[in-house]
Amino acid sequence: MKGLYWQQNTSGEETSFVFLEKDNVPVVRDNYVKVQVKACALSRIDTKLLSELKMEKEFLPVGREIAGVVLQIGNKVSSFQQHDEVVGILPLDSEESGLCEVILVHEHYLAHKPEKVSWFESAGTIRDGVRAYTALHYLSYASPGKTVLIMDGASPFGTIAIQLAQHRGAKVISTVYSLEDKQYLERLTSSLGVKQSLVARIIDESNGKYDLTESCLEETGGLGVDIILDAGVKLYNEENETTSQLLVPHKCDIIMLLSVGGHWVTMEENLQLDPPDSRCLFLKGATVCFLNDEVWNLSNMQQGKYLCILEDVMEKLSSGVFRPHLDEPIPLYEAKVSMEMVQKNEARKRQVVQL
Repeated sequence: MKGLYWQQNTSGEETSFVFLEKDNVPVVRDNYVKVQVKACALSRIDTKLLSELKMEKEFLPVGREIAGVVLQIGNKVSSFQQHDEVVGILPLDSEESGLCEVILVHEHYLAHKPEKVSWFESAGTIRDGVRAYTALHYLSYASPGKTVLIMDGASPFGTIAIQLAQHRGAKVISTVYSLEDKQYLERLTSSLGVKQSLVARIIDESNGKYDLTESCLEETGGLGVDIILDAGVKLYNEENETTSQLLVPHKCDIIMLLSVGGHWVTMEENLQLDPPDSRCLFLKGATVCFLNDEVWNLSNMQQGKYLCILEDVMEKLSSGVFRPHLDEPIPLYEAKVSMEMVQKNEARKRQVVQL
C-alpha cells in the first residue's frame, strides 16, 4: 500500500515528501486493531524531538491524526468491535503513515468517534483538542471568574483553546495578527446559546495601534491575567527583527501581565529566565508550565487520563462545543504539497486529507 513519508537527506539537501509503496498490513495480534483510514490530519513533524529520542529514520511517516473504521481486532482487544468508528493519534514511533488506506494501531491510541461527527472534523480536531485540554486542565485550570489570554487565537489550536476556556466559564482575551483573523474571531460564537463572540476582547497587533500590556491590564482592572497561553515568545530584542518576530511578545511582557497566582503555559521549549524574571514570578506566586502534548505518548503512566481526554474531545465536538478551524478537504494526490506548507508553518487552517 502507498503512504506518504518524509525523506531525510544526509547530504544537507532539503528534505522532501515522497509516496512509498509499503508491505501489506501484517496479521492483527493481541491488542492491535486494523483500521481503514477515512481521514488524516496533517501536523508538523518535530525532527528535533525525534532526534533526541533516537527515533530518526531515513523515511519518517507522515500523518498521525486519523479517523476510520475498525476492520479487524486482535484476540486481546477489549475496547472495540469490528465496524466501530474510531479516531486517534498514532504514537511517535509509529512505522506507518496515517495516509495509508489500512493501518495497524494499538487500541490504547484510539477512542470511539460519535456517529454524527464527520471523519473530516474528528481527524482535524483531535490533536488541538488534546493540546487545549493539556494546557487548560492539567497545566492550569480554566474556571468561572478567571481570565485567559490566548495568543494567536485564530490558529487551529487557539480556536479550540478559546472554545474550551469559554465553555468552562472563563473570560477570554485573544491576540490576532491580521484583519482576516480578527474578523474570524468576531464571527466565532457559541452554538449552544446566545450568539455573541466567545472572545471578550480581541487585540489586533498587526497595525501597532494596541499595546498588549495596556490592553490586558485595562481589561482586567489592573489585576493581570490568570492564565496565559503563548504562541512563542522573544527572549531578547534584536536589531533587525522580522515582521513575525515583532508580533511575538517579549517574555518580560508575559510576566508583567500575569496575575498573583497566575499560570503561564508556554510552547517556547528553549525559554530562558533571568534572575529578575524569576524574582518577579516568585513575588507573584506564579508558575511557568511547558506545553508538550506528546507527553501523553511518551509515558504510559497516565494512559487512563489520556483516553478520557480523547473521549471528551469527541463528545464536545459532537455536542457543538468545539468547532475546529479547518481548511477544505484535501484529496490524497495533493497531500504532498499541503504537508510541505504545514512543515514550513505556512498553513493557517488545519489541513485534513480525505481518503
